[in-house]
Amino acid sequence: MGVTRLTRHMFLWSMAIIYMFAFASLYVQIPGLYGNEGVLPVRLVEPRVDGSRPVLEQIHAHPSLLWLGPWLGLDLDAQQAMELLCLVGALLALGAALLEPLRDSLVFFCLWALYFSLCQVGQDFLRFQWDSLLLEAGFLTVLIAPLNLLRCSTFRQHDGVTFWLARWLLFRLTFGSGVAKLASHCPSWWGLTAVNHMFEAQGIPLPLSWFIQQLPDWYLKLGTVGLLVTEIAVPPLYFAPIRHLRLAAFYIQATYQVKLMLLGNYGFLPFLSLALTFSLLDDDHISYWLGHSKKKRTKTWPQTIMSLLVVLAVFAVIIYGTKVLFTLEIDWEANTITSKTAFTQQQFGNWLKLVTGPTIWVGVLSLTWEVVAAMLGCVCVRGCLWKLWGLVQWAVFASAAVAVFAISVVPYSSMEQVYSSKILPEVRQAYKLVERYRLVSAYSLDSRMTGVDGRSEVILEGSMDKNTWTEIEFMYKPGNVGVAPPVVAPHQPRLDWQMSQAAQGLAKQSPWFTSLVHCLLQGNKDVVRLIQTDSAQYPFSQAPPVYLRASLYRYWFTQTTQDGSDPNEWWRRDYAEEFYPAVQLGGPTLEARLSQHGLKEKFPIQPSPDSPLAQVLRQVRGHVQTLPGHLVLWSLLATVATIWLLRTLLSGVLGGRKAKPTPAEPKAKKAKDQPAEKSASASSLKAERENSEESRRDADKSPKKRK
Repeated sequence: MGVTRLTRHMFLWSMAIIYMFAFASLYVQIPGLYGNEGVLPVRLVEPRVDGSRPVLEQIHAHPSLLWLGPWLGLDLDAQQAMELLCLVGALLALGAALLEPLRDSLVFFCLWALYFSLCQVGQDFLRFQWDSLLLEAGFLTVLIAPLNLLRCSTFRQHDGVTFWLARWLLFRLTFGSGVAKLASHCPSWWGLTAVNHMFEAQGIPLPLSWFIQQLPDWYLKLGTVGLLVTEIAVPPLYFAPIRHLRLAAFYIQATYQVKLMLLGNYGFLPFLSLALTFSLLDDDHISYWLGHSKKKRTKTWPQTIMSLLVVLAVFAVIIYGTKVLFTLEIDWEANTITSKTAFTQQQFGNWLKLVTGPTIWVGVLSLTWEVVAAMLGCVCVRGCLWKLWGLVQWAVFASAAVAVFAISVVPYSSMEQVYSSKILPEVRQAYKLVERYRLVSAYSLDSRMTGVDGRSEVILEGSMDKNTWTEIEFMYKPGNVGVAPPVVAPHQPRLDWQMSQAAQGLAKQSPWFTSLVHCLLQGNKDVVRLIQTDSAQYPFSQAPPVYLRASLYRYWFTQTTQDGSDPNEWWRRDYAEEFYPAVQLGGPTLEARLSQHGLKEKFPIQPSPDSPLAQVLRQVRGHVQTLPGHLVLWSLLATVATIWLLRTLLSGVLGGRKAKPTPAEPKAKKAKDQPAEKSASASSLKAERENSEESRRDADKSPKKRK
């Protein structure tokens, strides 16, 4: 693969932006989710500080930076410690997005440690797959980023090795998710009707989702075929030796992620997936985007034709295979394309057994190529000390890359049990040692499609007398059938997403729901702000309800009328069943469920400290608590965009900033270009001498000189 310096910078900048989104989105929700009177108070799960044990021993037993809270003068209940971690993470990420020197390995390690500490106590609200993906991608970023703050040499022949890990993660994410869809035996995926329900059943739909739902069924079925091909047939091209195949795979995956951004509120997941696709690019293509691509050494016409023929042959095979495996046929009379799966679940299982091992070996060969190429780059360096320094770096980072790849094989191979049993015991043992740090994970996004019989939604209702019930509307999730779906990405409303997940099962499978009911009966303002930041939109803002109950409804998008006009409402719904019985504060039913789920008080609430840091945190919280989360994130994004725009305008007005010389280019490059530099310097000296002689002759001829 070609030089990846620009693509690496793009990846690091993207990771800084994504971290900023993640920390800021979680920060605005901490009091309601994890506060002393929140849905899942962190003090109920946080390990208590034991003065008799060394701090390092306690951190090893329960790795989290929240241990530092008491030493910083924060409350022992860890709410303010969580807020501090989020604020520090958001500010660090904002700085890294704006300042290139802060896109440093140490900074990204701090960001990873901060987010990992939050996930350690995040419980149900921080156990989504995109949280695991951010932790894994964040750890890889530590290896990919340079050590700018330590002013280390930019001689980094190992960049290709560490950046390859992002490509391997992208492969595991896409290929693993695609395989899981069919391996789950979900009727919607096998019947090619998953996309027919996807836009309606997603966690928080977008307004555009309603319009996509109006498309004909045959077109949506074709979309299911395209999605499966994108996630199963295209990922092997990530490791293709031909550059144009990798670029084609990039554009296919990037288009898919942009589509997710436009058609659903998936938080930072599509942004993170898009950042990983940058590992498929090289600097020449980025320079082509920017309009100042350098002239490359041209291939001979036989090489160009051969490369083009191979690319066309690969995509011809993919298209033909898609037609055969999904029985694509054009119905010219109805102007439609019919499709259905032409293979059985047993045949797919046999194919999966056949390809799991080879895909791992393709990864081994691709990583070996990068490792050997990096080693040769170090050996070609001029100077013994530079060679030694380069080989030391290569050995360290190549070993780290091989170790990460080896342990990642364990969760990856879990999709096929026969091959999974063949993994070396030593590799499994290494995976178990680091499993608690979530360095690698298995991914199976949307493996089972829900909402086939209508989207399930839990509707909360409150009452003062148990006779008249009033619905409690959430800001983001569907409720009122006449309210349009919101646009909230990249904000991740954790409670709204969990409400959608809870609707897929029973209330006893979501213990936090009992705590939510308890908090609303108490009138906890922090929890109410998770539902509505505008108190005028909350029906019990003056006094909390005496009774609460929850019902399960089925929701469907409305359809356009026969005359083609749009309906007056976005949704239609039907009552399904009771989800949670009517309860009151102190009632036996509620008390029994609180005790059953371990939500009763274990520790008394500690008084709030009055340290300077605690006061600052309270001041910041006071300014932010009334703002909706999506507005906070959009404001941060607008701030970054404005600063970048001002910097661009100022650099244009001032004639552009002078190009800074690279502090230390790889010595191999210097050694290679040294003869050209010597000849250039010799010619420049000769030109200077000729110019000085001409100027002296002109001076002798001037009238003043003749006098």
